[in-house]
Amino acid sequence: MKAKSFFTKAVRAGEELEKNYGAVSVPIYKSAIFAFTSADEAAAVHSHLKDGYFYGRLGNPTQDALEKAIAELEDAEDAFAFASGMGAIATTVLSLVKSGDHIVAPNSMYSTTTLLFKELAEKFKVEATFIDASKPENYEEAIRENTKIFWIETPSNPLLKITDLSKVAEIASRNDIITIADNTFATPFNQRPLNFGIDLVIHSATKYLGGHSDLTAGLVAGRKPLIDRMRFHGIKLYGASIAPDVAWLTLRGIKTLALRVERQNCNAFTIAKRLSEHPKVKAVYYPGLPSHPQHELARKQMTGFGGMVSFDVGSIEAGKRLVDSVKLCILATSLGGVETVIQHSASMTHASLSQEERMKAGITDGLVRLSVGIEDVEDLIEDLEQALEAC
Repeated sequence: MKAKSFFTKAVRAGEELEKNYGAVSVPIYKSAIFAFTSADEAAAVHSHLKDGYFYGRLGNPTQDALEKAIAELEDAEDAFAFASGMGAIATTVLSLVKSGDHIVAPNSMYSTTTLLFKELAEKFKVEATFIDASKPENYEEAIRENTKIFWIETPSNPLLKITDLSKVAEIASRNDIITIADNTFATPFNQRPLNFGIDLVIHSATKYLGGHSDLTAGLVAGRKPLIDRMRFHGIKLYGASIAPDVAWLTLRGIKTLALRVERQNCNAFTIAKRLSEHPKVKAVYYPGLPSHPQHELARKQMTGFGGMVSFDVGSIEAGKRLVDSVKLCILATSLGGVETVIQHSASMTHASLSQEERMKAGITDGLVRLSVGIEDVEDLIEDLEQALEAC
């Protein structure tokens, strides 16, 4: 019987009991090489004419189980796993573009993706145009004859801007452009971009999919012909291969994804609402609040609003004092774990950008990003309120 509920899917996705001798937990295949019964079989597997494994960098059964799991959760034809989120992003992009091509991307998104696109422009002549992705018409206006990719990040990092997936997908389809959505913040529990016409979905599995701040991994899911470029070409050249132990940890994390994200959604909404009422908070960015400029769009394409909240306390000094004053929240860079993590964007994740670049992207000096965990929400609010007193 095929599971209908996401809660059930998350627990059972990627499971092949018969293939694994009834093992409920997928085995960790710690082998770098795989043997063959004959030269003909080896040739067939190497040529991808027969399913099988031959070298650890190019896949193994534990990795295969993880890929099947995320493909099921994202309603994808296929998926591929990598050693990190940036490994997934870089390999995907490099598998789809060549020198002289063009990418359209948000001006407010994960800063390392921004740096990658700038590096591609400077060293390899793959240009990028950065736009306000909250207006889908900006994607169309940025199209050139050589445009190959529309990059999407919704909700965006760190301002939680929402991109209209259906409209951008429709524009891309008319112009033969590949759409790629970074779904790390939303997770497939809250949003499934492929169902809105997007071609590929990217995850930093380090975050919500793993969920416990103890692994580094990346995933891409979507149309099989595009995934095949990574599986049979990209990973062979660029080598961002996931280790079987990490694939297993990610699979284990996915089993509790729905439970964790449901709780994080609830906690984040409560915290965002309370912060919006605090006199020392200048602005709150959370798509679940009716005050968010794209709240109705978020309601349309998301089933939950996520565990990320950003808010502005007015200045670099106030932002630093706030994060230095928390007692329960953890001052760190990552997100998506069971623990609540806080950071000051201007001095941490977006410090690599100039002040002009940050301001253009809307990342103000006093912006603080909060990855809400599964702790008791009143404990978290009490901690934030006492830290705000220091601002």
